[in-house]
Amino acid sequence: MAMQNFLQQELFPDTVSRVPTSPASAKSSGSASSSRQVGVTHPLSGDLPAFRVIRSARRKRSIQAFRTNGVIEIHIPAKVSRKQEQELIPEMIALVLKREAKIRKSDGELLHMSAEILGAYLPEFSERPASVSWRPMRERWGSCTTDDRTIRISDRLISAPDYVIRFVLFHELIHLRVPGHGDEFYLLLERMPDKDRAESFLEGYEAGIAAHSDGDEITVL
Repeated sequence: MAMQNFLQQELFPDTVSRVPTSPASAKSSGSASSSRQVGVTHPLSGDLPAFRVIRSARRKRSIQAFRTNGVIEIHIPAKVSRKQEQELIPEMIALVLKREAKIRKSDGELLHMSAEILGAYLPEFSERPASVSWRPMRERWGSCTTDDRTIRISDRLISAPDYVIRFVLFHELIHLRVPGHGDEFYLLLERMPDKDRAESFLEGYEAGIAAHSDGDEITVL
């Protein structure tokens, strides 16, 4: 099975974000942070997506949640008790997932978008994807399995602008015919008008997705 991947490192190898696990790194920003990732022990049970809790003395009453580079950040006042924190985490995660579900393109919409891209920028391609779907992927933006013509897009990009999703799709659609990332691949990639704009967005992904004004927020206490 041949799989071609659109890795984050292809764009910016030295700036791929990670969930901080060191208390020292959290203190440097003036906030106390606790985090949970898949495979990491956390007091909460159940299959929750990756999240990070950030306590702030500057935050008085509001609690806000939004996704940053694939991780759901939950910002809470420092005075919230640990018991309250454990109760709030599932609620805030549910708010983020509900919001994402409203704007999430269906697999059918992704497949239709792929057909439009092929017609506009790769008209000579006879290859067509058998399916296009969202998948949880932390280290790559997308992947294409050429044997069965399936394309997967990282669900971290659900909230990304259409031009970014189209660019990642375009990248994977090229792999339907061209394996690897040689000269032919990059020559075809240049056909996408929003290439530079999309790459800039992906390079600044964390800042681009984690706009506080777009986060889900409640007030407590």
